[in-house]
Amino acid sequence: MFSSKPFSHRNTLAFRLTLWYAGIFTISSCIAFLLFYTLITSVIRDRSDEELLGQANRFATLYSTEGIDEVAKTAVLEAQAAGVRKVFFRLLSPRGEIFSSSNMTYWQNIAIRPDAIRGLLTGVSHIFETINIPDQKDEVRVLYVVLGPGIIMQIGQTMENYSRFFDTFKRIFITTMAFLIFLAAGVGWFMARRAVSGVEAVTEAARKISGSTFEERVPVNMRGDEIDQLAITFNEMLDRIQILLKEMKEIGDNIAHDLKSPITRMRGAAEVALTTGASLSEFEGMAASTIEECDRLLDMINTMLLISRTEAGMERTALNSIDISEVVANACELFTPGAEDKGITFQCNISDGIHLNADTRMIQRMVSNLFDNAIKYTPSGGSVVINVSENAQEQVVISVADTGIGIPHADLSRIFERFYRGDQSRSLAGIGLGLSLARAIARSYDGDITVASVPGRGSTFTVLLPGK
Repeated sequence: MFSSKPFSHRNTLAFRLTLWYAGIFTISSCIAFLLFYTLITSVIRDRSDEELLGQANRFATLYSTEGIDEVAKTAVLEAQAAGVRKVFFRLLSPRGEIFSSSNMTYWQNIAIRPDAIRGLLTGVSHIFETINIPDQKDEVRVLYVVLGPGIIMQIGQTMENYSRFFDTFKRIFITTMAFLIFLAAGVGWFMARRAVSGVEAVTEAARKISGSTFEERVPVNMRGDEIDQLAITFNEMLDRIQILLKEMKEIGDNIAHDLKSPITRMRGAAEVALTTGASLSEFEGMAASTIEECDRLLDMINTMLLISRTEAGMERTALNSIDISEVVANACELFTPGAEDKGITFQCNISDGIHLNADTRMIQRMVSNLFDNAIKYTPSGGSVVINVSENAQEQVVISVADTGIGIPHADLSRIFERFYRGDQSRSLAGIGLGLSLARAIARSYDGDITVASVPGRGSTFTVLLPGK
């Protein structure tokens, strides 16, 4: 029964798939952005450092050729040309004292790092640092380098241009990501809906079937994907259920028919005895008739239960190695007198020493049903031939051939059904369960029973069982 809770798209598989798709896409894009951002940052910083080292090399060359005064003069001019807020220069002594600089009004919060000076004095060629100035959003990249004996230059350059580039890059990324996430959600929803459309078809078919419409089937798109496999499996399950329901209906009809006659007879006998019976012998006859009919009903019910348990695998006891040749030979001895009384030739051709793994009691029941069926439908003067052998595939082959009334072609496909009896067999005793039980036993041991028949000339039942 379907739930009465209100349907919500948030509970659907398509919605969850869309969230997963969009979430994975977003996380992957963010990781890619971070990697790309880190790479760009590293490249830009390296480029900025190369520019600072290039300037330091020019000043070192100028110092070696023109002297410190020319260096100080050129540094001031370059700072003015680039803009006092863009770059600054300082000339320092080994003790960190400033003896010349460009306009430092904008850079007054930048101090001299003593550890950087010590590092240069110990032989390091240059030292970089990145400084964040309070009340200023842009970072400053600072280079310490030795120009000559006793002279250290500090060069600082604002990262304003690079900061602008990063800000623009972030805005573009955020805008692009918002659009792509929206697009990914839309595409994910479309793909998820297509992916689960087959599941919805199965659900719709199940909903219709819940209303007893067992003819409904799930459409198969023949794409060969998992949804098609689900639809095919679901349809096969429906076919099997429909067949089982049909068989149950037929079994119910047959049981009702077979129970009606003996119950009617018992009631009639009891009614006659009560209304007309004047002697004890008549009541005893009624009781005997009732017991006979009850035994027949109990036999039918027990046989039905045995067939059901055998088909379900519940009747398959521990397997033992049995001599099938001996089992069939014993059955032949048991049925020969009855066949001879009916004027039927009963011939058994049995190969010795054939074994299989089975339960002796179940095999005896199967063989007895086949023998009894052959004798029952063979008229006087006919013959029944039993053959037991082993084929090239090491299978045990038991064939029961008779010269009886045969089976019409239209009935061949149904003779193993429970309670099924052809028109020619309705006048004979029986309830139509013997062949059903025989086939159930054969199949429980991974074997089977087949039949070939010509009406008026006889039938041959062949049992194939896996040998030992």
